[in-house]
Amino acid sequence: MIGTCLDTIDAVAPFPNSEPPAGLAGERKSGRVMQVQRGSAPNAVITLPVDGTADGGLLGLALSPSYPEDQLVYAYITTPTDNRVVRFTAGDVPKPVLTGIPRGPAGNRGSMTRDRAGNLLVATGNAGDPALAADPKSLAGKLLRIDTAGKPAKGNPDPSTAVIAAGLQNPASICIGIDSRPWVTDRSAQEDAIYRVDPGKPLGNPAWRWPDKPGVAGCVVTPSMLAVVTSTAGNLQILPLNPEGVITAKPTVSLAEKEGFGRLGAMAVLNSNLAMVGTVNKTGGTPVSSDDRVVLLTIPPPNGPGGGKD
Repeated sequence: MIGTCLDTIDAVAPFPNSEPPAGLAGERKSGRVMQVQRGSAPNAVITLPVDGTADGGLLGLALSPSYPEDQLVYAYITTPTDNRVVRFTAGDVPKPVLTGIPRGPAGNRGSMTRDRAGNLLVATGNAGDPALAADPKSLAGKLLRIDTAGKPAKGNPDPSTAVIAAGLQNPASICIGIDSRPWVTDRSAQEDAIYRVDPGKPLGNPAWRWPDKPGVAGCVVTPSMLAVVTSTAGNLQILPLNPEGVITAKPTVSLAEKEGFGRLGAMAVLNSNLAMVGTVNKTGGTPVSSDDRVVLLTIPPPNGPGGGKD
């Protein structure tokens, strides 16, 4: 555990390979970005102006590719008028990077991460209108790939647009596979799902479906497994992968009920052994005195057992 007494952590950005483990954690409803570190009290970096209603708020954090030098951080947030990507440094006024992503009465959930080329991947919700997810003129319900200036990233299948996939409903997380292909967790009224995205091609069928809707949230990929945490069921689910990245069996569930931390939200890799995870018990859960928290989970080794607390 590296941060306690916070509120609904739906965005994390670990400092890679930091020792002691450290990173940034974002409170969805308040917009506060906190620096957390094992052995130290959380420290406020900035409060971003967010609208935390209708699944919105502070939804994603990503460090600049040159963060050790420029201390620049990117955030995906909801405002009263839109969803947008902004950038900031500690104590500075956030500056817009990409604006005008539709905001609606629902379907504002989203996520952001950095790909291996240093560009930003942004998963956007459908703003409560499933038709927008299929509309090529709308940024809603899409997976976007932009550079750090907010323009379509170099190497996009269509260089004129940031959109590399369409058809998302209420996405919660993006994680990058060993082959650099993104995986996106998504929620709909009928089921939860995870998609393995082939940029520029139709989203297609999910790689896995959860008809029981456990609230799929953060994810991590290794050569042999896909780990997904859930914000309704409050557990960790491990799906085995074959060498081609295909899910081969139903999930193995761990960290359920008393053995876990309750409801889990954002998750990102800290190093080859650990992932940083935020809890969301103050939104619909049963919080304990130390909630909400930023915790560390062990990433299972190849063919190993489910993840555990650290």
